Amino acid sequence: MGLSPRHRLLNLVQSALLIGGMAILAWVIVSAIAGPEMTLAIVGGSVLGLLFLPALPKRVLLNAYGARPLGRHDFPEGVQMVERLAQRAGLPAVPALYYVPSQMPNAFALGTPEDSAICVTDGLLRILNRRELAGVLAHEVAHIVNRDLWIMGLADAMSRAVSVASWMGQMILLLNLPLIMVGVAHVPWIVPVVLIFSPTLMALLQLALSRTREYDADRGAVELTGDPEGLASALKKLERRLGRFWEEMFLPGRRIPEPSLLRTHPPTEERIRRLREMAAELAGRDGGDWPAAPLSIDLAQPPRPPRFGPWGVYR
Repeated sequence: MGLSPRHRLLNLVQSALLIGGMAILAWVIVSAIAGPEMTLAIVGGSVLGLLFLPALPKRVLLNAYGARPLGRHDFPEGVQMVERLAQRAGLPAVPALYYVPSQMPNAFALGTPEDSAICVTDGLLRILNRRELAGVLAHEVAHIVNRDLWIMGLADAMSRAVSVASWMGQMILLLNLPLIMVGVAHVPWIVPVVLIFSPTLMALLQLALSRTREYDADRGAVELTGDPEGLASALKKLERRLGRFWEEMFLPGRRIPEPSLLRTHPPTEERIRRLREMAAELAGRDGGDWPAAPLSIDLAQPPRPPRFGPWGVYR
């Protein structure tokens, strides 16, 4: 549909600036500890790993979440939605659809445009209708098309490298503390400050990048479905179900403050506001292909309650 090239360019520039800032910070911190040659080897190894081993994390995660594939016999509507959305997005291969037996409503994508998967939980399928599910699936397809999974993997690799380098640097300073105290060695005050706070700064940049990619995936979903209201309605339902999940578990009856800097996703209210703006842009156009009708899928078997698996994965 080609909505707002200016907005798409703005998101691209913002993502490039965030990745660039993370790369510069990672190079400075890691090279200060490991040296330029070793840092170059670490960077090269990380990039090669992300390029040539994209399927390994996908298989591991699918097994960790207990996901099982959904075929045409299990969920014909969902499979047809994914096929049509993948065709519209120009993906080289249709993402495989998986069912995760979790009561927490959620959806996520794995893999690359050439070999990808979209997982939907039992809790999600129980609360959404066809129109809303189409918006959620289109959002995940947009993540795959934009290669957000690879981008976030690169950001995560840089963040982990900085955390390791920061820890090693602090250990080196601690071991040399006696020499520093007697004046044999001198360390500028800025060095320990940078070592201590660089992992936090990297984490904040990574979260900002994640929020930027979410906005772009929302817009991509609207371009695929032509129906901002479907995704907006799904987001409202998810916010009602998930917004107070942790509060009810840990602090019943109280609000947990969530600063915007610490969110992996943008505030739902802001996402819905932007979707409403897109709805105004699409006034008079086709409002999508999927009606707000119940899903036809058998969910008679209740899933096990959410829990932590042996590898710390929430299931």
